[in-house]
Formats: sequence, C-alpha cells, structure tokens
Amino acid sequence: MSISPSGAKDQVARLLTLVPFLHTHGQVRIDTAAAALGVPEEQLVKDLKVLLMCGLPGGYPDDLIDVDLDALEAGVIRVSNADYLARPLRLTPTEASAIIVALRALRSGAKDDTREVVDRALAKLEAAAAEASASLQIDPGVNAADADQALLAVRLRAAADLGRQVRLTYYVPARDEESVRVVDPHGVITHRGLAYLDAWCHSAEAPRLFRLDRIAQAETLETPVSRPDTEPRDLGDGLFTSSSDTTPVTLRLRPEAHWVTEYYPMEAVRPQDDGGLEVDLQVADERWLTRLLLRLAPHAEVVAPAAYGEAFRAEASDALRLYLPPPA
Repeated sequence: MSISPSGAKDQVARLLTLVPFLHTHGQVRIDTAAAALGVPEEQLVKDLKVLLMCGLPGGYPDDLIDVDLDALEAGVIRVSNADYLARPLRLTPTEASAIIVALRALRSGAKDDTREVVDRALAKLEAAAAEASASLQIDPGVNAADADQALLAVRLRAAADLGRQVRLTYYVPARDEESVRVVDPHGVITHRGLAYLDAWCHSAEAPRLFRLDRIAQAETLETPVSRPDTEPRDLGDGLFTSSSDTTPVTLRLRPEAHWVTEYYPMEAVRPQDDGGLEVDLQVADERWLTRLLLRLAPHAEVVAPAAYGEAFRAEASDALRLYLPPPA
C-alpha cells in the first residue's frame, strides 16, 4: 500500500490519537496499533519518531516522552516517561483565563453549530473557575493579577453579549479616587498591550474607554442597555478612528493636564519643548469639550479649530462673571 506525503496538520491529529491509545494499551505490536488506528505501519513508525521530541515544556530529556527504539526495531511499541498523561488536567488561573478569552473571541465569529460547542466548553470552564473547590486545586502562580483581569474581560464580554448594563467602580488617576458609574458595555478591546472596556458611560453621557486594570469592581445589572446592538470599535484602522460624526481637535496641555491623555482616547500625542503636550482627539459634542476645558483651565487651550477655542473663551467669561460682585 502506497502512502501519500503527510502534512504537519495531519500528523498532529494522528499523534493526538496515538498518545491516548498507547497510554490505554501499554506495550503493543506495531501491526496491531496500525490496524486499530487506521494508518500504514510505515507512517506509524515515522509518527513515533516524532513523538520522541514531544513532552512537557522545558525540552530536557526527563521532560520528553521516551519511545524504546530497540523494541520498535523488533516490531513492538513501548513508551515510557508519560505518566503525567494519566493525571487529570489542572489549569492555572492564567491558563484557564487565556482559554476562556480565546473561546469568547472564537465564539463571536463562529457559525451556529460551532458556537453551540464553544458555549458548552465555556460553561464548563467558567463554572470550574468560579467554584471555590476548583480554585483550591490550582496554584494561582505569579500572574494572578493577569488571571483576574482576564476573568474580568470574560464577565464584561458576557454582559455585552446579554445586553446588560454594568456598574463599575473605577479608579480615576486625575483625582486619585474611585468613582462609581453605570455603563452600557460594547465589548473588550486591546491596544498596545492594554485591555479596555469600550462602553457608553451614563455619568459622562459619552462613549468611554475604561482600562481593565483600573476597574476595582464590576457588577452586571439586570437592566438592559439603552443602546442595544452597538458593536465595539473596529481595530482594523487603529484603536481610535474618526468619523463623519466627530470633529478633529488639537489641544495644548500643560503638565498639570497630562492626565487627560490616559483618561480619554487620543489620536496623537506630541511632547513640546516647554514640558507640555500637543494632542489630537476626535470630539463628537462641542459641549463635552467645553466642559472638559473648564475643568482643565487654565492648563489647556484649543489650538484648532479656532471656533472651538472662541466658544470655550466665551463660556469661561460667562462663568467668571458669576463670581463678580453685583454692581453698586
């Protein structure tokens, strides 16, 4: 019987079938194993020689599966140093969280039949991660904070999928305090190694990005979102993109106002010789920008467009007049 060249994908599939078979049957003849697995004997021998280079992370001799080559020459398969295959799989929180997050990403673009399988796997993983008994069986490791953040991302994605509002307790670096606000979650996105919740903030009455590492608490509410069917922003053209509904604005910020670059999405940040920053951002509502500038005054000014700067100065003058003593 002739055999066709085997690709890496097919070989991995055969190895995933071969290893449990050998673990179950122990020592077995090559012809018996080949017949049971439905592969030619020549191909099975090639696969066993690849198996020699498989095992636990590290790659040292004690980490790799040992295939007895002398026995193989005699037509017998004898495998050792694979006892860990008999132990139930125990994932660290970081490993479990990474799998959950990856499955969530897979689910978003999957067909109905695939989504059903993914949902069953997610249900089991999330239930195990939530049970106290399961958490006692795993080592939180040195990346426990990363695992907590990954699990938070899973919960926020689930709230977005269900169309439920979320109550956040969020750390605001500008005021060095935590604020509580209700948001409509759109999804979780990443940019430059940081994860953000893309949401509509009802306190600010504007879209906001919330860094996950600054979310102290997140409670999924029973109330539905007020803006259903809103997708998280597309990262294909970058994290922050303009649209016909926004106006590009350039601001000059003194050092006291640098916190704005961490709290609001910026398209560009340019350091200046005097220690300040010149930033570009997209503004959907001029009234929102005016309120922001009033908070920042006198540490920020509008560079462009000029009309926004004039509107702010007029608003600031009106506010100052309220503090003037009444005429005699």
